[in-house]
Amino acid sequence: MTTKQLPFSKQQLEKITEQYPTPFHIYDEKGIREYARKFNRTFSWNPGFKEYYAIKSAPNPYLMKIMREEGFGIDCSSFAELVIAEQLGMSGDEIMFTSNDTPAYEYQKAIDLGAIINLDDISHIEYLEKNVGLPQLVCFRYNPGSLKDGNTIIGHPEEAKYGFTREQLFEGYQMLKDKGVKRFGLHTMVASNELDAAYFVETAQILFDLIVEIKQKVGITIEFANLGGGIGIPYRPTDQPVDLDFMSQGIKKLYQEKIELNGLSPLRIYFESGRAMTGPFGFLVSKVLHIKKTYKQYAGLDSSMANLMRPALYGSYHHITVMGKEYEPQDQVYDVTGSLCENNDKFAINRQLPKMEQGDLVVIHDTGAHGHAMGFNYNGKLRSAELLLRENGEVVQIRRAETLNDYFGTLDLAGLKDFKV
Repeated sequence: MTTKQLPFSKQQLEKITEQYPTPFHIYDEKGIREYARKFNRTFSWNPGFKEYYAIKSAPNPYLMKIMREEGFGIDCSSFAELVIAEQLGMSGDEIMFTSNDTPAYEYQKAIDLGAIINLDDISHIEYLEKNVGLPQLVCFRYNPGSLKDGNTIIGHPEEAKYGFTREQLFEGYQMLKDKGVKRFGLHTMVASNELDAAYFVETAQILFDLIVEIKQKVGITIEFANLGGGIGIPYRPTDQPVDLDFMSQGIKKLYQEKIELNGLSPLRIYFESGRAMTGPFGFLVSKVLHIKKTYKQYAGLDSSMANLMRPALYGSYHHITVMGKEYEPQDQVYDVTGSLCENNDKFAINRQLPKMEQGDLVVIHDTGAHGHAMGFNYNGKLRSAELLLRENGEVVQIRRAETLNDYFGTLDLAGLKDFKV
């Protein structure tokens, strides 16, 4: 059983809302730093170990600056995400560029920054060489197909659009070798929000076995194995967090058996976790606008799926705390909703909660990854602010809320009056 805790009290939150109106996402710096340090400690046995934070999870440079200070790199998948890295002064092997269906200008930006290029398809070798040029170090993304089970969010690997087949890996590395490339990496990513630590040990075994075989058949040495992300978080109180020590020790044992004994060390171990690093340390704060009673009982909030899409998109569970009523009986059943013109605009369905009233402060847990990041403007909804709760208790705004000027900023409203229909 996981205790769903908050880094602030009702009184503290009420004070915050006096300055910053709801809804907003707020992140806990102390929690982010503590988990980052724990993650790094757990894998300190591996020389060169590095976590590349998947910036898609929470693309805010203030958060990335914190994680960079803790020794993390950045995993990017688009031009804009590369620009975030650039604005932070990041370059070289601090940046992993893992993309798919990639235009040449994005590859060029990645190479200009000295990023590690992680290719998604064998045809991209020729495309990259023709349009940009091959860098000194190239990584391939491996899709193990039926060798590895996926999970609900990411699907079965053989049905995923990502990565090289096993046969294409060997062909691709030989192509790179023949073209004079000297340095190589290997990557895979086959699960999302996985809570079974053994799953990641199995992933390491697949990659380590491949690295041995690639050395034998192609005659090249792989410098790093990027085990991807997908480390889950305990969204439900009944979930258990991933046992990092079990995962690390299992990977270490395989490393000794397969990498060291075959003379292939040092092999740097990388991860590109996003959700685990910030997910549990972000919260969507809202207020109850209306209580509606028809065929069901509804608690309507001043936020919507425009602020948190996961429950509508995946049917995902997010824990909900009604501030000040944590110890009251959860004897009411609600659908907790937003105001979009979509019936699936619901944060929870048939959720047992304490009796709610207009004006109650409601906190939705575990929104620090794929929360604000997946926001949108349907129905003209404006995206909320992002706040950071500093370790010293100070609260700072790290992204302001959108305004109507932002929403209409891409339209030529001045020319509308002269437009003839």
